[in-house]
Amino acid sequence: MPQLTDETVTEGSGSEGPAGEVPAADGSAGQQPAGTWMTPQAYGASRAGFWAAAVVLVTDADGRVLVQSVDYRTDRLLPGGAMDRGEAPSAAAAREVREELGIDGHYPRGLAVDWIAADTPGFPPEMRFPGEILHVYDGGTWSPERIAAVRLPAQEITGIDFAEPADLPALMDAGDARRTLSALRARINGAGPALLEGGRPIAPTALDRLGVLRTRRTAQRGAWHPGPVPARLPVGERSGWLFAPDGRVLVLVARAAGTVHLPSPAAGPVSGAFPLGYRSAHHAGTEAAHAGTEAAHARTDAAHARTEAVHARTAARLTSVPPAADPAYARLLATPEQVRELSDWGPAGHHELAAVHAARGHLSLPAPARTPPTELPAEGTRW
Repeated sequence: MPQLTDETVTEGSGSEGPAGEVPAADGSAGQQPAGTWMTPQAYGASRAGFWAAAVVLVTDADGRVLVQSVDYRTDRLLPGGAMDRGEAPSAAAAREVREELGIDGHYPRGLAVDWIAADTPGFPPEMRFPGEILHVYDGGTWSPERIAAVRLPAQEITGIDFAEPADLPALMDAGDARRTLSALRARINGAGPALLEGGRPIAPTALDRLGVLRTRRTAQRGAWHPGPVPARLPVGERSGWLFAPDGRVLVLVARAAGTVHLPSPAAGPVSGAFPLGYRSAHHAGTEAAHAGTEAAHARTDAAHARTEAVHARTAARLTSVPPAADPAYARLLATPEQVRELSDWGPAGHHELAAVHAARGHLSLPAPARTPPTELPAEGTRW
């Protein structure tokens, strides 16, 4: 920042010496350094002007993103809009959600700050778009009751939907979709707001580099059943909740698609392995199974036997991770909550997550802090 002059000295006070000299501290004349001194008026005029806005990212219990339809454009938007003069970004976010959706709230957690350059395509020349700083706030996960309380205004907002993250590029402007996905990954990372330029992180995390959520999540939305798979049920897939010593678990990310999967129980040397539970491969009987009666489980098991094979889960403690056998997959360590947020498991995901933490306690492992998922090196790791 340039040093500012005292206007009483530099603008006709009679204290200015010849040839641009200004008095030095000892009373002698000193030469004003060229290019470093400015009046407050000149400095203010030199500062860049740009727009400022705030939006709010809201999800439902299935991890889908709230987008709204408006009457002045065809693509979808996050709730939010321009900041009023003198308004703080978080106050603008709360005001916009209240005006657009009729929901009162306070959104103190920032997910991203995006710089949108003046030459970004899509702005009409007559708008003289000067560039924009856009703040993305975390609106949290809304319950069905909160969603039902939404009240749209008479004009501007014509409807809301909850969209699968991978569908956002087809629904939104390209820059808006990039920003929303980056903010969603920042929420899952849990390491504070992401700094973006044109919707792209300046310092990409593993989730950003691998492009997770750009492809539809693999749906496993059947009921959760604790314990071993009954002998009469066919098993179509076996996967493992494999714990590192810090309580995080191993997950695989397909490099080509960005999809997230639990690994095979044989993904590495383990100790203390035991059957954690299994998932039905369909929705039938889910609510009855949650009721917990023996008759309900019997009906669900009979339905499984007539239809698809179940997905079995094993819990174990990893003792090491061997060198990568398939370069098509990245191997990450993530918290169990992060795995659930990157997956499409439906309401039964809550029950499976509870079972995972019970297994972690059984294995005498700590509860992991939420940190950005860490990609393991191709040569593997030992503990």
